[in-house]
Amino acid sequence: MSLHVVLGIETSCDETSCALVLNGREILSNIVASQDAVHAPYGGIVPELASRSHIEKIHSIVEEALKKANLSLREVDGIAVTSGPGLMGSLIVGLSYAKALAYALNIPFCGVNHLEAHLHAIFLERSLPYPFIGLLVSGGHTSLYDVRGVGDTPILGTTRDDAAGEAFDKVAKILGLGYPGGRKIDELSQMGNPAAHSFPRPFLEEENFDFSFSGLKTAVLNRVNRLEHALTDQEISDLSASFQEAVVETLLQRSLKALEKKQVQRLVVAGGVAANSRLRSVFETAGCERGIEVFFPSLKLCTDNAAMVATLGHQVLSFGRRDSWDLGAFASGR
Repeated sequence: MSLHVVLGIETSCDETSCALVLNGREILSNIVASQDAVHAPYGGIVPELASRSHIEKIHSIVEEALKKANLSLREVDGIAVTSGPGLMGSLIVGLSYAKALAYALNIPFCGVNHLEAHLHAIFLERSLPYPFIGLLVSGGHTSLYDVRGVGDTPILGTTRDDAAGEAFDKVAKILGLGYPGGRKIDELSQMGNPAAHSFPRPFLEEENFDFSFSGLKTAVLNRVNRLEHALTDQEISDLSASFQEAVVETLLQRSLKALEKKQVQRLVVAGGVAANSRLRSVFETAGCERGIEVFFPSLKLCTDNAAMVATLGHQVLSFGRRDSWDLGAFASGR
C-alpha cells in the first residue's frame, strides 16, 4: 500500500496535537494545544486534568489540522499515534481516538514511541544519515541514544533522578518564577552572570553516560536559603544563569563523551529543553570547534507535537508494520 498522507496524534503529556504529514517529510499542518494555563496554578502537571483536557480538545484539534491542510479524512492513508511513554490517562485518550478513526476509515495505524519520535523530528527539516548520537532532553526525560535506524536506538545513558526540564521547572519554583519555568530561566539568564555561583556538574568524571540533576536543584535551594533575604532581580538572574550553565555543561560533556566512544560525528539534540538558547549556542560552538555536525529541530518541533509522530509513523507503516486493535499504552520506557 502506498502511503502519502499520515495523520499523527500526540497526547503523551499536556499538549494535544494533530498533524498531517506528506511523504514523511512535508508538514501540511501541525496543530498544538497547550495546557499551561490549566496546570500553572498547581506548579506542575496534574495528570487527571491533563487527560480531561485531551478529551475535551482532541476532536476539534483533529478537525483544525484537517482544515489547515485542506484535506478530508478520506484522503488520509494511515494514522500514527503516541503509545508511550507518558501519562497513562493522556496516552489512552489519543490511542483510543486513533484506533476509532483508523477503524472507521479502514486504514492502517501504528503506535510509536514518543522518545524515538522526538529523535526523528529533525527529518522533517533535514536529511541526515544514520548512525548519529541522539540527546533527548525534556521535562520528563534526559537520555543519550545510539541512533542506528528506525526502531534501532540503543540507550547509552539516562538520568538517575530528575530530568533536565524537570530541574528547570523546580528551580524556577524555588526562585519564584512560576510554571512552566524553563523559558523564564532562559530569558533571565541572559541578564545574569553564569559564573556568579559555582554549582556541581554530576558524574562528569565517571565512565558512564548517566545524568543527575537532583543534587544541582538542591544546591540552588541551599544557596537561596543561605542568602537569608528576599532575592533581588539581579540575584535571580545570576542564580538562573549559573544553574543553566551547570545543566548545559553537563549535557555537553556527556554528549561529547558518547560521540567519542561511538566514533560518530553527528549529534541530534531534541526535546523541549533543546529550545534553550544557551544550550543551542554552546553545542553549536562546540560542534564547530571539534568538527561535529550538531542538529537541532526548529523551536516549534522541539516541544511535543504530532508532526514528529507522523514522520516516524510514516516510516514504520512504510516498512509494513500494522498494529492491532488491542495495542495498549505504556507509561514508562526508555
